[in-house]
Amino acid sequence: MSMNIEGTGNGSVVFSDSTYGHQRSSLPLKLKLKSLIAKQWLLLVNSVVLAIGVVSGPLLIRLYFLHGGNRKWISAWLQSSGFPILVIPISVLYLSHRRRSSSSDKFFISPKFSLSGIVLGLLSGADNFMYALGLSFLPVSTSTLLVSTNLAFTAFFALFIARHRFTPYSLNAVLLMTLGSALLGIGQNNDRPVGVTDEQYSLGFIFTLGAAALLGFMYPCTEVAFTKVANNITYSSVLQFQFCNGFAATFFCTVGMIINKDFLAMTREAREFGLGESEYYLVLTSTAVAWQMSCIGTVGLIFCASSVFTGVFAATLLPMTTVAAVVVYHEKFSGEKGISLALCVWSFASYLYGSYRDSRKQSTETQIGV
Repeated sequence: MSMNIEGTGNGSVVFSDSTYGHQRSSLPLKLKLKSLIAKQWLLLVNSVVLAIGVVSGPLLIRLYFLHGGNRKWISAWLQSSGFPILVIPISVLYLSHRRRSSSSDKFFISPKFSLSGIVLGLLSGADNFMYALGLSFLPVSTSTLLVSTNLAFTAFFALFIARHRFTPYSLNAVLLMTLGSALLGIGQNNDRPVGVTDEQYSLGFIFTLGAAALLGFMYPCTEVAFTKVANNITYSSVLQFQFCNGFAATFFCTVGMIINKDFLAMTREAREFGLGESEYYLVLTSTAVAWQMSCIGTVGLIFCASSVFTGVFAATLLPMTTVAAVVVYHEKFSGEKGISLALCVWSFASYLYGSYRDSRKQSTETQIGV
């Protein structure tokens, strides 16, 4: 008999009994406490993984462009092509499952859940290209401002798709996060890039806003896939889902690269890359790994918490990326960036406090039998 920690739609913890095929609510308190602690550790690990990916991914993409890279489909492809690294943790979990469970216990996800990952992966591939295309035509300030609207889109779609109930604390977090991110974009030098026409600028505006909206749509859709499509979902299921997602997104961008002849262009770019030919491939590999960490952290947080929590946390990392750019590329750290950082930290603290109050309230109601 094997016990697995499960994620539910409201972020609570249930337990699945894979031998008897049903959920049990009256488990020993010690086991419940142990599983809750394990879930909190999993939440922490995925938060760290997401933070590393979100901060380092854009920096590596910037490094690619700074030293001679200019292919939009390549930059989109790098955001998902690191998915094969998931074979390692999935294999480790599979071997552990075989040692602990009987041969009748299922490990691999259902075809329906796999199809959900593939469909969302194709949307992710389109989102990656829209983001890359928009960024090629827009100044950093406008792009940052538009990308920051992702949190508002996530909150909007989560209300209707995942049926989230918003509290004053979560609404305050969304408003502060959006304000802080918008201030970060407005405070930058908003001069139009040299050589960009009015038509290209408008196209970049539309594509970047569309990428933010599509990402905000995919977060709650992923949460619904975890809670409605999958049965007794575990963290190994989440990793398999992300593998299907990454494969589909990479397939989408690979087709675009073939049509645009980007694979042939990579050889020429490598020879002309400012840091050197071997360093070119090192940058591409590192970028792919960093973005895959971002993807793993995203689905992991949705599994452990919710799509709104993931959106809030990811938006909190936006000014962190700016600080990292200041350190690595010696960019100017303005007062607007400092205020934006403070607002984002404040909003995240507000969301955590609201979640803490809700947990205390649910615990009290459970104890008195409400």
